[in-house]
Amino acid sequence: MQLSALKVKQTATITQVKRRVDAAGQPDLVAVRLESLGFVPGAQVQVVTKGIFGGDPILIQIGFTRFALRKAEADKIDIQLEGTPA
Repeated sequence: MQLSALKVKQTATITQVKRRVDAAGQPDLVAVRLESLGFVPGAQVQVVTKGIFGGDPILIQIGFTRFALRKAEADKIDIQLEGTPA
């Protein structure tokens, strides 16, 4: 499941951040930046709120820090819902 599909007030655990490489062999800089901000496997995330029109942006909380992500950025993060078997 992707982070963008998580509902408001739901909590989940990050399983991976997808690093796609383009045709030129360049790494996905957005994915690298997300990882440096703390979006790493094992981190717990919660959706605080979503934008009114189309749910964009999404306000995400990790620990005591909140981030506003676009849906395209949240799609790069795979999660597992709390209480769901692996």
